[in-house]
Amino acid sequence: MTREKTFTLVKSYKPFHSKFDPCPPIGRKYYRTPPNLYINFQPPNMEQFTPEEALKYGTLWKFFYDFYDNPYRERET
Repeated sequence: MTREKTFTLVKSYKPFHSKFDPCPPIGRKYYRTPPNLYINFQPPNMEQFTPEEALKYGTLWKFFYDFYDNPYRERET
């Protein structure tokens, strides 16, 4: 049996809630992992932002840029 792994920067977990816990359950919690965790070395000729874009995005290399999207915000459909 082979399972195809999916790559995502957003991870989630559901905290344990005991039936004796007086507080209501928290629900699902989300966290993000930075892209640099998934690369062992920096390959040569990696695509770069322009200097102005690098200041805006906070990184020189496009691979390391990670847009933050709030998972708790209600989305309009």
